Amino acid sequence: MTIAVFGSINMDVTAYMPRLPEPGETLHGAEYKLGLGGKGANQAVAARKLGSDVRFICRLGPDDFAKPAARELSSYGVDLGLAATDTAGATGLAIINVGQNGENYISLIGGSNLRMDESDVERGRAALEQAKVLLVQLEVPLAAALRAGAIVRAHGGLVILDPAPAPEKGLPAGVLGQVDIVTPNEKETALLLGWQPSTPQDALRAAQELRSKGVGTAIVKLGAKGLAVAAPGAEAIIPPFKVTAIDTVAAGDSFNGGLAHALERGLPILEAARFAAACGALSTTKKGAAAAAPTRAEVEALLASA
Repeated sequence: MTIAVFGSINMDVTAYMPRLPEPGETLHGAEYKLGLGGKGANQAVAARKLGSDVRFICRLGPDDFAKPAARELSSYGVDLGLAATDTAGATGLAIINVGQNGENYISLIGGSNLRMDESDVERGRAALEQAKVLLVQLEVPLAAALRAGAIVRAHGGLVILDPAPAPEKGLPAGVLGQVDIVTPNEKETALLLGWQPSTPQDALRAAQELRSKGVGTAIVKLGAKGLAVAAPGAEAIIPPFKVTAIDTVAAGDSFNGGLAHALERGLPILEAARFAAACGALSTTKKGAAAAAPTRAEVEALLASA
């Protein structure tokens, strides 16, 4: 069995700043890094670094950013046999500012990611039919992602939706019923439900409300405050892991890659969510996006020490 990822791939230009600039303000940064990003790529790498066999369905442009993106993905052992070159598009690009406290804001130019469609689903059909878990996000067209999910579910697999970047008007009615697990953070939850959780108890109530909209399992993440899980026959608040965060860019993607890996291994949902939380926490202790995802040994060490 494998993990399939249907999603975005970007090159990230990340600037490390003393603080996040105000509108119209220019600040000197400490350094910048050019590296692999995109929620699909980050989640594919996160699952692969943990030891999963990953099939990544994506699009690259015909430009100079495509080569380093493909090279970095390959260096992590992610299979690129299902990556297409979109001659009419451009490789996705993200421009990221990171403050000293690890907070960030991101400008995203989707490029070829936004052109993914039914042809990409058909190109990846064999991988989708064999996948135990599929990871999808909202940096590619929703209709194509849901079509990929329908194939996975028809063959007994699970679909995890990372609802990011969340639409300002939330998700269309019925979308949550087409996936098995949804994993929003507090701001994404606010866009999905119309109110933002601020405490772990709020997060659990939000997860329960998301379940009422059709999804089987909802996991609401509150960053340094932990997370809440509402699943069939299982609900829990999972406290945060104590780490020193320097960069939160990769936290959500490392969480989702870790969740997919844990579920692929057969862990029950609450154990899988705790494993994923450790992945997300560890990623904040390193700089970068895909590069910050932890190894399985690092995650197991944190779990053992907690």
